[in-house]
Amino acid sequence: MSTTLDDPALAAHQANLDRDGYTIVRDAFDVDTAAALHTDVRRLETLLQIGPGTNGFEGRATHRVYNLLAHGELYQQIPVHPVVLPLMRHLMGDSPLVSSLSSITIGPGETAQPIHADDQVMPLTKPHRALTANSMWAITDFTEANGATRIIPGSHLLDHSPVYGQHYDSICAEMTAGSILVWHGSLWHGGGANVTDQRRMGIAMNYCAGWIRQQENQQLGLPLGLVGTFSPELQELCGFGVYKGLIGHIDRRTPAQALFETEADHRMLWDRT
Repeated sequence: MSTTLDDPALAAHQANLDRDGYTIVRDAFDVDTAAALHTDVRRLETLLQIGPGTNGFEGRATHRVYNLLAHGELYQQIPVHPVVLPLMRHLMGDSPLVSSLSSITIGPGETAQPIHADDQVMPLTKPHRALTANSMWAITDFTEANGATRIIPGSHLLDHSPVYGQHYDSICAEMTAGSILVWHGSLWHGGGANVTDQRRMGIAMNYCAGWIRQQENQQLGLPLGLVGTFSPELQELCGFGVYKGLIGHIDRRTPAQALFETEADHRMLWDRT
């Protein structure tokens, strides 16, 4: 599945994020990965008896499976994807965290989600540097007809958030399966309406800065035995590291060191000065 961006491509995507607040990486993962994720999300929807949402934000014909890292090794490749992580570090600096990992499957008949910004619950003056930054993996093709994400380019630079429920003109982020949409957490956006008879499936891989509280509580939501099998990089992304050698330590050790007796080289901030 893994692919990488060369320096010119990375610079172009970074420029898109700075100027427009979003970028689309085409052919970021292969069709076999998309097919495997599609099959397994359908399995989880059945196993967990996932029904449609019951409100205007989560949708009334949209199925969501949350906390996907708890549901199998297949999902461990998503947070560490080598295309996405450099873009997240560009937006938020080193040591981003997994904020949430969920599937979003928009079914036939779903109406458009209200335009919103993912960081609008944070009580901070805008505009500001990205504190959250999100990505949407296209497991199926995303089209205007089947509910592709609606976006308002440049809205991450505004000094306010959208009024929830108000109409705003937007454009459609169409992309083929295997593509990844990446956006700044202040970008105004929302899921589109599905007027087809097919389901539109995406994986929402959302990150936050290392010092921000995660949307899904990874430390309590993931079995510790499972976290012990994660790569050191994924453990750190889930919050089992220490931000800048200071925030989140346990008796001067990282949570991973304290819980799993790992041998990772770690020095506290005080020892580096």
